[in-house]
Amino acid sequence: MSSRAEEKERRRREREAQEAAAKQAAARRRAIQIAGAAVGVAVIAVVVVLLVSGGGSNESEADVGKLTADARAAGCTFRQFKSEGRTHTTGKVRYKTNPPTSGNHNPVPAQDGIYAPGNEPNKENWVHSLEHGRILFQYRPGTPAAQVARLRALAEEELEGTAGYHTLLFQNNTNMPAKFAAVAWTRYVTCNQLGDPQIAVMREFRKAYTDKAPEFIP
Repeated sequence: MSSRAEEKERRRREREAQEAAAKQAAARRRAIQIAGAAVGVAVIAVVVVLLVSGGGSNESEADVGKLTADARAAGCTFRQFKSEGRTHTTGKVRYKTNPPTSGNHNPVPAQDGIYAPGNEPNKENWVHSLEHGRILFQYRPGTPAAQVARLRALAEEELEGTAGYHTLLFQNNTNMPAKFAAVAWTRYVTCNQLGDPQIAVMREFRKAYTDKAPEFIP
């Protein structure tokens, strides 16, 4: 009788040990699944941010410093600003910078290309283009045709294997104080002359900031 009781007790302990081991294994599997799901969500979040932001700008302080110095040496001004927002609106918007570099804007962006004087897009439309990573070359009304032609040649230069890639050129319609400007999202370089040094700085600006905006639109 004693032997049968001991055997019964041994089997009970083995059964309890097996059940405990099974519970621990199930708990480990659940922990792994939860961790995997968390990693997956994190990866998706990163991908979404990159897609929405267009990858952002990978510039370093040294890059900004170089462009600032190059602009100063050419008699131009390079500036960066905080975003003024990016909400869609059909109304008129008052921007804090001139030319504007960010802010609420019309739902319809201005299309890439060259605009004849008097046919330039409204500022609310071209600010939307900035949000899409475009570079906007602008000149003050009354600019001599020869200088406009030179700025146009710059705007139509090849970038990313395409002539005029993601650029717009038009006569400024915000009464900007500078004679010439190259504008990107939250940044601009402005000049009051348009010789070789200024063209070089604007070219450098274009290469640095094309497609560096909250949204990438081909």
